[in-house]
Amino acid sequence: MLSSRLLIRTTGPDPSETEPAEGSIMSDQFKQEAAERAAEDVQSGMRLGIGTGSTAEFFVHALAKRVEAGLEVIGVPTSERTAKLAGELGVPLTTLEETPDLDLTVDGADELDAHLSLIKGGGGALLREKIVAAASDKMVVIADGSKEVETLGQFPLPIEVVPFGLGATRRAIVQVLTDLGLPTNLELRGGDDQPFLTDGGHFILDARLQAIGDASSLASRLVAIPGVVEHGLFIGLATKAYVAGEDGVKTILPIQ
Repeated sequence: MLSSRLLIRTTGPDPSETEPAEGSIMSDQFKQEAAERAAEDVQSGMRLGIGTGSTAEFFVHALAKRVEAGLEVIGVPTSERTAKLAGELGVPLTTLEETPDLDLTVDGADELDAHLSLIKGGGGALLREKIVAAASDKMVVIADGSKEVETLGQFPLPIEVVPFGLGATRRAIVQVLTDLGLPTNLELRGGDDQPFLTDGGHFILDARLQAIGDASSLASRLVAIPGVVEHGLFIGLATKAYVAGEDGVKTILPIQ
């Protein structure tokens, strides 16, 4: 029987209308366990970056319980979605303009490797997530075990782009991928008729790369393209990860 501690997701289908698959239930339970472990790291007086996505939502719930019990923190949300949830649950919020230096960011990941290099952006908030993480002294990643990989790339890499000049930007990205020997399969998220818009009003191109041999080179080449706002490779930002699975929550430190 599923633990009563498992919170109902704040987005997606109504659970009363759709019977969730067993694997999805277990994944949510692991996400919650990792999120609750990260919430234990938060100390009174901290200035927090608060991530976006299903795992980060569990962290917001866990954080809100501690705030209700007397924990004094202030948070910078990485998306409008996170801001709405945190506000509803009573977590005090600020902005990077008001609080430019943060102690800790807690966020999920779509993939993480042994060096704690990440792919993020499945939820579309990669730009704000990276800005907030870079403004933090530490970044803790929370995830279930399915997000651990030997090599990044199986999850599509989000590349946030300016709508103006999309065709030229796409061609420049394809050239970079070709130069690095990577697949050139780019998909506009949401499709041509109704493209997905980020909170910043940008589009996302998802690159299906299978395996990224040199993530650092790809990261630097992509960000140099005019029209590319940011990409979902987070390298050298995460300082620790809590990854939950059937054997409990394990702590991962980056291999140097």
